[in-house]
Amino acid sequence: MSREIEMKSPDNFEQDHHFYPKALNSQLHPIVSHFFNLNKDQIIKRYLHLNPQVAEDTLREILSYVPEYYFWGGSDLFYVTTETGKRRMVVLETNSCPSGQKSMPPRSDTDEYRGYRFLIENSFLPQLNNNLPEGVLAIIYDKNYMETSGYAQTLSDMTGEPVYLVPHFNNEEQYIEWEDGVMVISLPDGERKRVRACIRYVTQKPWNRLPTTSKTFISNSSLVCLSGGRNKLLANKAYELLNSELAESGLQIHTPETIKDVNKVEVPLWVERFGGKAVIKNPYSNAGQGVWTITNESELQTFMDENHSYGQFIVQSLVGHFEWSSTSKHGKFFHVGTVPNKKGNIFVSDLRVMVCSSPSGYLPCAMYARRARSPLEAQLTTNSWDVLGTNLSVKKAQNEWDSETSRLMLMDRKDFNSLGIGIDDLIEAFIQSVLSVIAIDKMAKRLINKKGQFKMKLFKSLDNDEALLKEIMV
Repeated sequence: MSREIEMKSPDNFEQDHHFYPKALNSQLHPIVSHFFNLNKDQIIKRYLHLNPQVAEDTLREILSYVPEYYFWGGSDLFYVTTETGKRRMVVLETNSCPSGQKSMPPRSDTDEYRGYRFLIENSFLPQLNNNLPEGVLAIIYDKNYMETSGYAQTLSDMTGEPVYLVPHFNNEEQYIEWEDGVMVISLPDGERKRVRACIRYVTQKPWNRLPTTSKTFISNSSLVCLSGGRNKLLANKAYELLNSELAESGLQIHTPETIKDVNKVEVPLWVERFGGKAVIKNPYSNAGQGVWTITNESELQTFMDENHSYGQFIVQSLVGHFEWSSTSKHGKFFHVGTVPNKKGNIFVSDLRVMVCSSPSGYLPCAMYARRARSPLEAQLTTNSWDVLGTNLSVKKAQNEWDSETSRLMLMDRKDFNSLGIGIDDLIEAFIQSVLSVIAIDKMAKRLINKKGQFKMKLFKSLDNDEALLKEIMV
């Protein structure tokens, strides 16, 4: 991965630079293609037919919601069921700068840019109004060069102007400064460029080097991360607030049962509350880091023996095999899993649904799935993370990442069939994703006062973690 600023000029998009080899010649599965071609009225009609308790006006309002801060996001969902066969899509977390484009098959044979163009055309460009400062366009990143360079080249091709691809790694050389709320990048030759708008793919503690508000338009700002896009603690509170607001509509965000604001010494008590099986999360990590699946005393002790940089955790009910899942207040949910392979193995898998805003509401932008390393069995004989962990990112060192693409499952004619889901499940996953990003956008609105400033006191009352508070760049 490059560590220097690059300038992308128009008409230089090369597909093999911005898509996984596995995705380059893939063909979108007919069911997924059909889903992406459904219009809003069709989605509403189908969802109401299967969920007659849902209020049509509220669902239409949700699918027409135009965000103020959260312009693109991705939800990770598990497809789960109960012993009585009650199935649902459960939101694990929502990501404020998700991957997905490099794994997405084309929607049509002429769709060279695929989701890169779809997101920029529908979500980013409509935000570039006359109120922005003069300056250039940029993509800033600290991970996922394949996709961030894809966004930069696509944006350059679409606008006909140079686009700057700027590395912005934590604890490394910084090319970005702030002058009166405007982002300024320093080029290798010493020239400085003001930035009027940028797409952000900064994943590691973005709040310690990006302000919560700025005159430069950032899609998405670090405010979104703090409000739930990279803060699982506030995300859960945002979900609860929206669920309360939607209580009479029949709609709700489905999540594992979650205990918030847990100090480290309290963790064993809540694990015991879930029958000795739970998931512990550092609220501010991502890419599979800072998550501990607990199925026995040894795994709990490993967590307790570690040194942790933050003081707050969340503890969630664990979804595993029926024989070893948590029993929560909603009952016992377990993984539907993949269709058995020729060896008879079923694997835990998740579904990533990326959505982006448009002037008429959120739209599905990209999808992919991931499976765990080891099969799901009635008797757990290995490390539980190998059976339950689906994230593909592997941290090699600080700011150095690899990806286990052998576990990537595309929405193509080959992989999609093994997921065991249909078009109604895709509709449910899309609606759950939209609900989750709306919840976080509404939380972001609550954290900004009438003068457009970040409400630090309110944030502290919601998330009083001293280590986090010291990192926030207001």
